[in-house]
Amino acid sequence: MKIAFFGTKDYDKIWFGALTEDNGEGSYGIDIHFIEANINEDTAVLAKDHDAVCGFVNSDFSRPVLTVLHDLGIKLILLRCAGFNNVDLAAAKEFGITVLRVPGYSPEAVAEHAMALALTTNRRIHRAYGKVRNNDFSLSGLLGRNFYNGVAGVVGTGKIGAAFANICRGFGMRVIAYDKYENPALKDFVTYVSLDELLEKSDLISLHCPLFPETYHMINKDSIAKMKDTVTLVNTSRGGLINTEDLIDALRAKKFAAVGLDVYENEDDLVFEDYSSDIIANETVPRLLAFPNVMITSHQAFFTREALQSIAITTLENAYAFEHGLPLENIVQ
Repeated sequence: MKIAFFGTKDYDKIWFGALTEDNGEGSYGIDIHFIEANINEDTAVLAKDHDAVCGFVNSDFSRPVLTVLHDLGIKLILLRCAGFNNVDLAAAKEFGITVLRVPGYSPEAVAEHAMALALTTNRRIHRAYGKVRNNDFSLSGLLGRNFYNGVAGVVGTGKIGAAFANICRGFGMRVIAYDKYENPALKDFVTYVSLDELLEKSDLISLHCPLFPETYHMINKDSIAKMKDTVTLVNTSRGGLINTEDLIDALRAKKFAAVGLDVYENEDDLVFEDYSSDIIANETVPRLLAFPNVMITSHQAFFTREALQSIAITTLENAYAFEHGLPLENIVQ
C-alpha cells in the first residue's frame, strides 16, 4: 500500500518512519510518501498513484477534496487522530471511501494536559513565569483557589474524560459528570447529573466530548450564565464546543476565574505552524490573550512520546487491516 501522508512534521517522520523501515516478516509492508503541505482542494492531486491518504485534525476532507480523491481512485482515508468533524462523511460514503481513525491513542496525555491548563490558569503560573523573569517577585495578580474539596464537572466521559475524572479524584475533588452514556468504570466515584446541574455546581469544568451538530456551541451565553462566577473552564476537545463571542463577553464581565484552551474556533490555519515573525489575521487568539486569566496552548494536548507512538501504530494497523480484508475496528460510520 502506498500512502500519501499530508501535513507532515518532523516528529511524524520519526514515529511513522521507524515503523515502515522494516520490510521483514511481520512488517506492515506500507510505503509512505511524506508531504509537507496539508491536504486541500489544490493539494489533493498529490495523492495521485497512491492507494490511501493520511491526514490530521486540521486536514480538509470536505466534499470538493473528496471529489478529487475519488477521481484519483483513492479508497481509504486514514485519520491519525480521534476527531472526524473535518470529514464530509456523506460524501465519503457516496464515493465509497472508507474512513479510519485513531480513537484512543493516549487518553492520559490529553487528560494530563487539561489538568495542566486548569492548574496553570487557576494559580496564574503563566503570569508568575513572566513576572519572575522580569525580577518581579510580588504576588499581585497571582491569587488562586484550592481545587481540593471543590467540584469537578466532566462533560463527556469517554476514555479521555474518564482519565480526567481520575485525576480530579486524586486532587481530592468531588467529581460529577454529564454524558448520554454513563461509563461503568467510573461508578464508584462519579455522579452523573444533568448538564444544567453540572454547570451550576462545578468549580472546574472540563470539556471532553466530540464536536457534533448537537454539541456545537454548547458553551454559550445561556450555559455560561448558569456557571459559578468563580469557575475554571478548560477545553482540550474541539474549539467549536464554545461560542467564542459569548466567551469573550463573559470574560469582559469577569465571569470566569480562569480559562484554559488548547483548542479554539477558527484555529485551522494556525495549528502546528510558526507565525512568530508574522502578523496573524486570526483575531480570536489575540482577543482571548488580552485577558490575564486566559491561557492558550497550541493544540498540543496529544503531544507526548507515548501518544505519538500509539498514533503511528494504530494508523498503520488500520491501513494493514483495510488492505488485507481484516475487521475494521476503527471505522468511522
